[in-house]
Amino acid sequence: MTALRIAGGTVVTHEAAFRADILIRGERIAAILGPDEPAEATETIDAAGLHILPGAIDVHVHFREPGFAWKETWASGTRAAAAGGVTTVFEMPNTDPATATPDSVAAKIAHAQPQAYVDFGVYGLLSEASLPHLAEMRAAGAVAFKLFLGSDNPRTPCPSDGAVLEAFEALAGLGLRTTIHAENTPILKWREARLKAAGRRDFAAHLEMHADIAAVEATCRAALFAEWTGAKIHIAHESCRHSVPWIAHAKARGVDITAETCPHYLLLSTADEARLPGSFLRVKPPLRGPEHAEPLWRALLDGTIDMISTDHAPHLPAEKARESMWEVAPGFPGVETSMPLMLAQVSAGRMTLSDYVRRSAFNAARAFGLFPRKGLIAPGSDADLVLVDMARRGEVRAASLHSLGNATPFEGFALHGLPVRTLVRGRTVALEGRALDAAGWGRNVAA
Repeated sequence: MTALRIAGGTVVTHEAAFRADILIRGERIAAILGPDEPAEATETIDAAGLHILPGAIDVHVHFREPGFAWKETWASGTRAAAAGGVTTVFEMPNTDPATATPDSVAAKIAHAQPQAYVDFGVYGLLSEASLPHLAEMRAAGAVAFKLFLGSDNPRTPCPSDGAVLEAFEALAGLGLRTTIHAENTPILKWREARLKAAGRRDFAAHLEMHADIAAVEATCRAALFAEWTGAKIHIAHESCRHSVPWIAHAKARGVDITAETCPHYLLLSTADEARLPGSFLRVKPPLRGPEHAEPLWRALLDGTIDMISTDHAPHLPAEKARESMWEVAPGFPGVETSMPLMLAQVSAGRMTLSDYVRRSAFNAARAFGLFPRKGLIAPGSDADLVLVDMARRGEVRAASLHSLGNATPFEGFALHGLPVRTLVRGRTVALEGRALDAAGWGRNVAA
């Protein structure tokens, strides 16, 4: 068996940073070594001056296949992940067809496997139609389930409360976590109808439709159902400061609830409309006023919000430049830019590297049952590693992104700290910001 030594770097865990070498045998970490500690190795990577982090785990991406391959494919999406230091992704079920049956789960995994550069999981859709098949979808390879409490997509309709409660009862027994788009569908639909009837097409109408109360109510309802049933839940893409105290309250009551936020909610707001055309900033849930960012940061750093995801939702530039807000495709690519953007925040003193590791890898692995195989630099763990140069500078450029849908709202953002090598289970899959030829190396983590 080949042995790889990563020598001379600073290892960063969720708790500390320390000088050490890493010995990899096959696909796993074999040992953490002192700088002068002898060990046989067939290859050595010089990591002098670099920090070595666990690969990021992004539990919220949309790779668009099947159905929307012009926006992204599994190959392009996982190339972007590799280049951005993300070594595991969880892909959402709102494709066409939706991932809502055991057969569709198995088909998506079979489609992803030969393309994937990084390890992956596939979400099953939690709907009224899929309710009788949750155990079968898990057996087919679903890593978790996705519930759209806020939905205007006919492929992923919001289930009734009765169906949600019954599903939570079933999933509590299966032990799988449910990721929730926490908005109140009746509020969204009512406001949308009123706004369209009034002839509103402007970006501000999007925020009026997605009122703060719609997020707060759905978060509280989901937490109450989880507390009642013992289900594990995860609040997706938290954007609203008013939801944060309710998440903290649920945790204090012992609810098994985790939450994520995304770089665009931490770093952007409605104030960015001035520099971007039309309704380019449309995303669901919406970017809110600047007053929401600081409470989200505090919640991320105090543990109320557990992790950073991206809600990677790529679209072509033309799809983001339509005149009417209602016709602008919602969302942005993020899986390639998330780590560089957050490393820039580390360089600015907003958080430490260990803070980032806890929220980009460690907490996600624990919440979704991948720990200690993922999210940890320790003997026996998968050798999912990112070598980071904290002195390296750059800027976000859409033209350099690997995603097919590269319409990023971060164009021109300054970066300070960049991933320079990404390893997935011991194999280098990206180097100096470019993905290498590693299609098919990625593996379904629920297998």
